Order: sequence, then C-alpha cells, then structure tokens
Amino acid sequence: VDHGTTGWIVVASELDREAVDFYSFGVEAQDQGSPPMASSASVSVTVLDVNDNSPEFTQREYSARLNEDAAVGTSVLTVSAVDRDANSVITYQISSGNTRNRFSITSQSGGGLLSLALPLDYKLERHYLLTVAASDGTRQDTAQVVVNVTDANTHRPVFQSSHYTVNVNEDRPVGTTVVVISATDEDTGENARITYLMEDSIPQFRIAPDTGAVTTQMELDYEDQVSYTLAITARDNGIPQKSDTTYLEILVSDVNDNAPQFLRDSYQGSVYEDVPAFTSVLQVSATDRDSGLNGRVFYTFQGGDDGDGDFIIESTSGIVRTLRRLDRENVPLYALRAYAVDKGVPARRTPVEIQVTVLDVNDNPPVFERDEFDIFVEENSPIGLVVARITATDPDEGPNAQIMYQIVEGNIPEVFQLDIFSGELTALADLDYEAKAEYVMVVQATSAPLVSRATVHVRLRDANDNSPQLRNFEIVFNNYITNRSGSFPGGVIGRIPARDPDVSDSLTYSFEQGNELNLVLLDPHTGDLRLSPALDNNRPLEAIMRVSVSDGVHSATAQCTLRVTVITDEMLSNSITLRLADMSQERFLSPLLSLFLEGVAAVLATDTDVAAARILNVSLSVRLPASARGARFFSSEELQERLYLNRSLLAAISAQRVLPFDDNICLREPCENYMRCVSVLKFDSSAPFLASDTVLFRPIHPVTGLRCRCPPGFTGDYCETEVDLCFSSPCGSNGRCRSHEGGYTCECHEDFTGEHCELS
Repeated sequence: VDHGTTGWIVVASELDREAVDFYSFGVEAQDQGSPPMASSASVSVTVLDVNDNSPEFTQREYSARLNEDAAVGTSVLTVSAVDRDANSVITYQISSGNTRNRFSITSQSGGGLLSLALPLDYKLERHYLLTVAASDGTRQDTAQVVVNVTDANTHRPVFQSSHYTVNVNEDRPVGTTVVVISATDEDTGENARITYLMEDSIPQFRIAPDTGAVTTQMELDYEDQVSYTLAITARDNGIPQKSDTTYLEILVSDVNDNAPQFLRDSYQGSVYEDVPAFTSVLQVSATDRDSGLNGRVFYTFQGGDDGDGDFIIESTSGIVRTLRRLDRENVPLYALRAYAVDKGVPARRTPVEIQVTVLDVNDNPPVFERDEFDIFVEENSPIGLVVARITATDPDEGPNAQIMYQIVEGNIPEVFQLDIFSGELTALADLDYEAKAEYVMVVQATSAPLVSRATVHVRLRDANDNSPQLRNFEIVFNNYITNRSGSFPGGVIGRIPARDPDVSDSLTYSFEQGNELNLVLLDPHTGDLRLSPALDNNRPLEAIMRVSVSDGVHSATAQCTLRVTVITDEMLSNSITLRLADMSQERFLSPLLSLFLEGVAAVLATDTDVAAARILNVSLSVRLPASARGARFFSSEELQERLYLNRSLLAAISAQRVLPFDDNICLREPCENYMRCVSVLKFDSSAPFLASDTVLFRPIHPVTGLRCRCPPGFTGDYCETEVDLCFSSPCGSNGRCRSHEGGYTCECHEDFTGEHCELS
C-alpha cells in the first residue's frame, strides 16, 4: 500500500494462482489532525489465471497387447494428462510412430482414447512405439505408448470331461492333492499355454494355475460339509484368451474324528434315599457328528464312577438308575462319571460329571450320646438353675433332624423341666439331698414319628446343712450271773444311735456328763460303745449320762440311761414267754417296749422285769408287790393265767397282739399222780445286744423246760401228804383261815376284804 496520499495497492511479490487464488485484508486511512481520526476498509483480491503450466501425463509410458484380428474401432488403452491452470482444455494427438496410421486417438472425458483405426497384420508389424502429445493450446507434454501385436488365438482349451468326481477323507492334512485336472489346446506358444483357475472362491481348496492340481488349504470336516462342487476354468494365454470350464465334485469321506458330545457340561439330579432299586434319577444325552457307526453312541460307567455300584446307566437311553437302596446319612452326595462312547474304530469316548443329591427322609431316630446320664448337682441350688443340657443327634437333615425333648417318666412331682428345643434341664424346686438324694427320669427325644429314650440320674451332692439327730436312748444290760466264763460282753455292744441327714458329714461323739466312772467306753470317731468290766458283778445299776455328737458345724445332745439288771435262775423259773404277732425285735424295742411294760404293769398292777421276733417271743418275769409275803415273783402259772385272761387289755395298752401260749411241752402229760406239768425257763445262752432307735438291749436266750407240781395242799414225791395250808397264817390278822381239801379260804373280819383280807 502506498503510504503517501495516493493509497495504491501494489504487488509486493510474485503471485501464483495455483498456490493462492484469493487474498483478503483490511486498509486504514488516518488524518494528521489532533487527535488523529481514522477509518478502515476491507479489501479482497482475486488472482486471475494465466496459462503458465503445461499439461503433464500421469505416466510416462503405456503398454498394450492387441490381437491381430482385433476389429477396427477396438479400444487399445486410455492415456491421461492433467493441467494445473484453470479452465484448461487438453487435446491429445499421435505425434509419431503411427506406422500406416493404424491407430487414432480422441479426447474423451479428460483422457485420450487410443483405438484401432485400421486392421493389423501380425506379419507386417508386431510392435508399435507411439508418441502421444497432450496440449492446452499453448503448452504440451508427451508420453510413449507401446503396442504389441499378437498372433490370433484360433483354438480354445478343452477338458476331457465336463464333470469330475473324487473322494477325500476328512482327516487328510492341509496341502493334500485331491486331483489333477488337465485340459489340452491345439494352439502353439502362448496361445497353447493354459492357466487353471476356480471361478468361485472356495476357501477349502486351491488349484495350481500351471498344473491344475487341486489341493486342500484348510482342514476338511465331514460334519460341516459333505461335498464341494468347484467350477474350474482352463484359460489359454492367447489374445483374446479362450477357455473351457468343467465341474469338479469333491465328496468328503467320514472318519471317526469326532468324540461324542453331551448336551450339557454336567448333570445334576436328586433322589430320595428310600426309593426302591432301579428308580430313574436323570437322563444324559450325547450326540456324535460322525455318521454311521462312527456316530452311534452308547453310555457306560465303565472306567468312570458309578458310586461304588449304587447306580447303573442304561446303555442306549442314558437313563441313570439306582441299583440298590441309598442311605443319605452315609453318602449324601454322589459325584458320578459316565462316558458316551461311539462305535468307531478306534472308539472315541467323552466323560461327563453327574452329581446326584440324595434327599433326606426321616428314617433315623434321634440318638442320645449315652443310654444313661449321670448328673451331679449341689443340693440347695437355686430354682431355675440349668443343671445339664441333654441333647441327642439325628443323622437326618432339615426338618427331619429337628428334635424335641421331654421328660416322660420319673418327674412326678414336677421337680425338673426339660426345654423342648434346647434340651436344657432346669430345676423347678428346691433340691434337698436329705429329702431325696437321687432323681431318676426317662427323657425322650422325638423326631416325629421316631423317638429315642435315655435314663437321667440326677444325683445331689450333699451339703452340711443339717444338724446331727440324736434321741434319748437306753442301754439295757441283762446280766446273767453264772460260773461259766465269757458271758460278759467284752466287745462292742452297739453304737450311739445318732444320725446325720448329711451323708458326707463325719461325726464325733463324746460324753458330756454322767460317765465320770467310765462305765461306758466310747470311741469318739465311730460312736461304738463298750461296757466297762467293772459292770461284771451281781449288782443292778441305773446311771443317767449326757451324750454329745457333732458334725464339725452343728451338734446335738441327748440323755443316755444305762440299766443293768441281774438275771437269776429264780427269775427264769418264774418267767413266761409271750408270743406277739407281726413284730420284729427292733420295732418291739423302739417304741413298743415301754408300752408293753406299761400294759403288763396295768394288767398285774405291779413292776415288770423283761428278760428278753413276725411272731416275737418275749420272755418276762414279774416281781410281786413288796407287801407280799414269801415269794418275790409271780409264779409262771399265775403270771400266764392272768396275762392271758387280760390279753385284750394288754393289747389295747401296748398296741401289740398277744397270741395264745405255746405249751406243747406239757401236751404229753409227763407228770403222774395228779401232778401238774408246768413249763419253766432255764438259762441257755447270752445273746449279743439288739439295737433300735432308742434302745440297746442285751437279751437272755432261755430254753423251755418242765416241772411237775403237786396240787395245793399236798406234797411229797407222789403228793401223798396233805399239808395244812393255814399253818403259815395266809389270812394274817385281818381274817381267819379255814383249811379244806385242795386249799384254804380266808374269812375276813368286819371292814376287811380281799383274797387274803388284805384290803380295808
């Protein structure tokens, strides 16, 4: 731009439309005022074309082959040139080499079409070198065109047959020659050189273009395609080329190249454990793509796993069946392996995994760990304490293995509770060892309808929560005085009758008072009692002592009364034996001895000395009142008579039933001359002490004998002498005695009465 006052826009450098054909820029005009003012304008410059570029051929040399019998007007080839200038029109012409003007060129669609203008003659010219020029009217470019004239091709190739059929096994390797197809051509030279090709592209095969050998170039598969039809063309190299086509049918022969294939990768089935043998479980199925025997499939477990013989598979159908009864508790899941085998040679086989789940049925009762449970619990344990958990197992599963527990026996009254689901055994009441040391219950585990039972022994462990128990007791020592040695009891006569409800307690015994003379010897650990040898005399004795027993925490005291009774022959001769029904020695001693003595005393109104078994024989003598004269004891006859006549009163007072006397010894009437037979007791032996809750009693065992007595008023060896019974004044001073046969009678004075006038 002229920066002066003209504003001319001038070209600063050479323009090239082919490089840039348009420019656009802004121009500003500014005055010299203050402040300066300016204005701008947009300028567009279009570069106009000039013919400054020559046409250029796209290639410098062209070649073509043309048969000599080509028709006039035959297109040979098209040459092409380009010009970078705009709106350029290119024309083509043959500038040299066009011998006898055989060729012409015309412009067509931007190119130059070279065509045959006059017939060719192979014999005259076999080669043309043409120079072709391209011009835009001013500038031009040239290119060389080589045209080779070929001999005329008068014969075509001929196949021997229009259809060929061959067979090939599908397992042949890639590159195997299937067949060689050949054709013949009567021409010579290039016109007789045959090239083979397949009209359609079949990827499994290729044909050698020179030899016509058809080979495989992919693996064949009978199962994919059993045959192929190839259209094969034999083409000569003449101009124009001539050809012949034949059809080749290739039949693929099957070989056993496919193993059977199962429809699934694996199979799953289920069956209840109680189904009978030969029950179907599932069916497997396989196919084989081969044909004929190669594709015929059968099924087997051979070489696989049939669950140790628990399953079979049908060879033709593939149905898997049970062979015997199953037991889920032994084998809950089977992993089988079956094979599908074809009948090819060699045979092909394919395995498949079969999983069979054995479904549970309730065929197993619950099983306790043991048939009997021993549970130890401390007594006085709190109510609600879980003392044990009694559980059973059930080999079944799911609902079939659900177990419910209950106590079915031995829980009356309800002392324990068994949780129906957990089996926890809970105490519902106070547990007292002394009340009951052991509870025996039968518990039942139920998995309906199956049950199992077990016995539960709940054994309480004793605690020292009770004091020793000791009642007042007596030691009754009947001492028979005899010249024979060994009648005095020198050993243990018994033990202090103390007991402690706590079985684990160890008791200690002692005399607190009354035994200062050591008449009774005591073992402090066992409570065993012995009599002092000082008691071996003919003196009766009664001593009262205080005994203490302790378990280390608690203690108890009681009174011990020692009674020593001297037994004489007089007492024995005046004793009788009473028979008591439904009686034992221990029960008689405690508590009925005192009642018995009270009863005898009430019947006889006097004191009683007992010389002591279902019938208990009790031998006793009774002392006469102190006022009686003469004899000290009731005679055995009178004692027997009075007790028997008053046995109802005796039974009522003593709470014992008295049986009739057993006097069998006098039944033979051994006494003569009116003598009376009387049974008497004589000393036989001293027995060990008998023990009851409150009495230690040393009995005397008598033997029953007899004695012959004269009737009253008579005496002598044969009772021949009459005795004046009034001689001894039996009526005393209160009456008058009158003698008569067999006895006497007392006539009492006024104000006196009684058998001997002894009552006022």
